[in-house]
This record gives sequence, structure tokens and C-alpha cells, in this order.
Amino acid sequence: MRASTRHLTAAGSAAVLAITLLAAAPAAAGSSHHGIDWQPCPDVEPTEAVECATIEVPLDYDRPWGEKIEIGLARRQAANPDEKIGTILMDPGGPGGSGVESVKFYNPLTGDAAERFDVIGFDPRGVNTSTQVLCGEAAVSVVDAIGIPTDQDSFAALEDANAALTEDCRERTGKLFDHVSNLETVEDIERIRRAIGEGRLNYLGYSYGTIMGQQYAESYPHRIRTMVLDGNMDHSLESEWDFMRTETGAGEENFTAFTAWCAEAPECALHGEDVASVYSGLKAKARAGELVDPDSGEPLDFYALSMQYTFAANSPQSWPGLAEAYVALRDGTPLPGGMALQAEEPINHLFYPAWCQDYGWQIEDYDELASLQERLAEAYPNVEWTPYDNYALTCVGSGIEHTNERDELDVDHAPPIVFIGNEHDPATVYDWSLASSEQAGGHLVTYEGYGHTVYGGISTCIDDAINAYYVGRTVPEEGLSCPNLDFPEIGALTDRRAPRTGGPF
Repeated sequence: MRASTRHLTAAGSAAVLAITLLAAAPAAAGSSHHGIDWQPCPDVEPTEAVECATIEVPLDYDRPWGEKIEIGLARRQAANPDEKIGTILMDPGGPGGSGVESVKFYNPLTGDAAERFDVIGFDPRGVNTSTQVLCGEAAVSVVDAIGIPTDQDSFAALEDANAALTEDCRERTGKLFDHVSNLETVEDIERIRRAIGEGRLNYLGYSYGTIMGQQYAESYPHRIRTMVLDGNMDHSLESEWDFMRTETGAGEENFTAFTAWCAEAPECALHGEDVASVYSGLKAKARAGELVDPDSGEPLDFYALSMQYTFAANSPQSWPGLAEAYVALRDGTPLPGGMALQAEEPINHLFYPAWCQDYGWQIEDYDELASLQERLAEAYPNVEWTPYDNYALTCVGSGIEHTNERDELDVDHAPPIVFIGNEHDPATVYDWSLASSEQAGGHLVTYEGYGHTVYGGISTCIDDAINAYYVGRTVPEEGLSCPNLDFPEIGALTDRRAPRTGGPF
């Protein structure tokens, strides 16, 4: 997705993640299992044990015998098929992330789980190899160009642009556009479970994929064997303020950690200076229209400054570069490379309707937006705002019906569910994992570090606990908390997971 003020991808500001592919035994081409016609994926090396397929599901579950759509799948075989236990279904997040692309090119599982489970990644309805939600590039660009309203006129322009985008997407997509909430995805997951022929589901959901698992557990609690939800959404948030304050609070905390590192680390380009004051000066220049990108010569307003640079405070690996960027911006010297966020123009654009159908935030007018911004600035005086806050504006004027009512989870009859939360996660903030695990009576495993999601990453403490749960259904010990491995060893980390794509979460 494009690096705009409203369509920022969560992975964009973090350091590039190194991906280590796990080898597996070759699969038999064209194998069929419970009606799924698995075939070699066309763009994967034959030595990789990965096959692709599609299944049909109802477009509208209120009319199950009516029009059908396709759901894309990719399956990577267990490394030790003789000891295979079953299959784990995974989703990488979004809304709009592709489980097919993830599983084709890396194995999200580690250790014993990778040895003893096939893993299937699926493309949620609207995405990639599934029947797609399509929107015109020009209509999306108009919304992006408006950015964040600065008065009632620009707020009204955003309402009009979103209404036009809805019309454009509906015309290109058809009936599917209004049937992409997570409630439909839950039913798709159940159809996948039946198609693969397993009595009970093993599931791995990252980020936005956690709400898929949470609500599946509400609808089908007795059809779960194991479920791991890493970096959780909280679907019980009651208001735009609750959403924005929790997102901004995480950004404020991580910015404070960045300033503390600068105070202690001689390698920080602002060592010995008041970093918060430096940033305050940059904010003032940006708001006065006086801050200029030294490389491009283009002006940077406050939101561009925050998105393209300050967002990097959420990743310790990016702290040295962020300090250098602040110096360059202040002094008008050339910027270090690689700080600006880059992403692709959205055409396959599930995020827009899915987010509005699932969360449906509605800010009424510019006065309400300005009031929220003032409250954020008062509560979090350093960062004041995070790019994630703008998702509260996504549905303004859209006319998209909010069909997936926000509420607390009710999964009393499900088996033990394992939740994972990173204490310094800037996207699906730790408070959300706390809330969702408490609502579900689940088992929360805490990673004390930074970053967005952690299973399959740098923590063997996390991986060992999750793999024991998948293989033997051994629930992690109560209160398990795994140590921070991100700080102070910044700049020396690798991560075997693929970057999340397709949406913020």
C-alpha cells in the first residue's frame, strides 16, 4: 500500500526483516485431499514442499446456495511427514494480508511445530488469489491526497472522496464489497477446516488475523484443537478515543524509550541534547510550513514528519537512523537513506471495506476531530499522534455499513487459547492483548520487547512455549513473560518472519 497519511502499512517503518526459508520434503504434484485439488504453486521452486489450491464458499452466507466466490490456499508440508499430527491454518494480518504469499515463501512455524504440522496459509475473501475487492487507483489517490483534514472544508472533501471511493469499489467488485467483514471470514475458515478434513482446527493468527481467530472461537468453540493469537486486536473498544489513545500511548512510550537511549548512548547523533526539545522544534517548524525535506525540497507538515520519521521510534533498530534524520532536518543537511516509508499503490484494496464493516469508526465533523487531536496532544505531549490514529478517519462519509458489532469476546466453551502480546507493540498495542485474553479467559504470553508480533522471530522462549502447545497441547505456564531481546543490542537482530503486508495490522 502507498505510504500515505491514511494507508500506512505497519511494517513500513521497521527495519527490513531478514527471511530464512525452511527446507521441507518435496510434495507429490497434484495431490488431492478431501476435495481440495492441490497443485504445484506456479511461482515456487519445485524443491519447496508447497502446493496451491482454491475452494468455493458462498458470497453471502445468508444465501448459502447462491453466488460463490473463491478462497485461495497454499500448503507447506510438515518437515517430518511420518510424525505428522495435523495442519495449522494461518493468517498473517491486514486486513488485506495474504496467507498464500506468506506460506509460499517461508514457514511461519518453527521447531517441533514445523516438523509435525503442515501449514496452510489462506487469502481472506477480497485478497490476492481469492476473489478480489478492486478499487480504482485514481479514486484511492484522491482520498490519499486529502490526507488529514485541517478544517471543515477539507473534512467535507474527505467525506465526498470516501463516498466516491465506495461507489468506485462497488462498481468494480460487485456484491462482494459489502460482504467482507470478519464475520464472513469466520465462516470461510470453517469451510476451510471442513475441506482439509480435520475434525478440529489448529490456528495461528497474527495481528488482524487474531480477530479472525477470536471470533471463530465465539462461533465454533468446540471445533478448536489449538489456537495461537499473536499481536491481538481488541474488538471491544467502545469509541474512536479509546482506539486513538491506546495507539498513541504506545507511540509515546516508545518515543520516551528512544530519548532515554539517546541520553545514554554516545552513538546517538543527538547524544547530550534534549531530544524531546529537538523534536518539539521540528514539530513547530512543520506546523508553520517551514520544515523542508533537504533531499526532495518538498515541505513536510506535522503528519508527514510523524509518519515518515518519528514513527521509527517504535523500532529500536531504527533509533540511530532516526536521530541522524532529526539532525539533518534541523540543520538542513542531506538525510540518511532509507528513512522514508515506501509501499505500493493499493488496487486490490480489501482494507477499506473490511475495516469499516468490522470497526466502523465515525468522526462526525472537523470539530470532533480537532477535539480528539487536542486530547491526544495533551495526554501524549511528545508524539501527540501516531499514523494509526488516522484509521479512525477511514470510514468518514463512506456509507459502508458497520455490520460486525464491537463487543467483548464470549468464548466460554472453547479449549485453552494462547494469546501473545509484545509490551512495546506500536500497532496492536499490549493493552489490546491484555483485554482480549482477559475477555476470553485465555493464556497470555508476554514478550517484553518491541516490534509487532513475535512468534517465529527472535525469542526461543516464545517459540518453545508455542511449539509445546501445538504439539502436545501443553498450555504455557501462567504469567509466562519472555525477556526483551531488542535492546540494547539494536542493529544486530535478524527475524525469520516475512513482513506483514496489505494493511496496518
